[in-house]
Amino acid sequence: MGTVGATTKSERCSVRGSIDLVNLLLLSGSTRAKSTNAAALASVAASAPPTATTTIYRGLSALPAFNPDDDHDPLPDEVSTLRQLIRAADAVLFCTPEYAGTLPGSFKNLLDWTVGGTEMADKPVAWINVAAPGRGHGAGSTLETVLGYVGAQLIPTACISAPVGRDDVDDDGVIRNVEISRTLAQIWVELRRQ
Repeated sequence: MGTVGATTKSERCSVRGSIDLVNLLLLSGSTRAKSTNAAALASVAASAPPTATTTIYRGLSALPAFNPDDDHDPLPDEVSTLRQLIRAADAVLFCTPEYAGTLPGSFKNLLDWTVGGTEMADKPVAWINVAAPGRGHGAGSTLETVLGYVGAQLIPTACISAPVGRDDVDDDGVIRNVEISRTLAQIWVELRRQ
């Protein structure tokens, strides 16, 4: 697991056929320290096959508020970093909480910064819903709408629900529940199938 991904194979992902995942970008929609969302993404990173690299984006809180007047070169540094990471990724995996029936404002701000660029176009994407059963669907629906708007390539079979409670995450932000970890590791199988 790293914060900057490096390509170790020459073959890149293809939207059609099998994705040869080299670099998976992991984006959490939570600003909370030790969030269940961040823990789920860390679990996915820990279960990465040896040929894959994961990149966990940690700049959500540092992004400036989206302003269309600022969406041009030179971009704010944190926005430029975000877009470079998306561009370099073979696929993007999101995990976001739901607030008031939709995406949290800080995460929607991140997505707003992707609209003006082309980095998400045809990029394979999926998400994890870690909310309790019956919850989180508003955030997922809104995320799907935004990702469709930017032209991302949704991988429905890799969009999973894996409820993670606070008791499932230890003080280091690691999921210690083996069953949940196994469920999250299956995302790699679904991503490679596409």
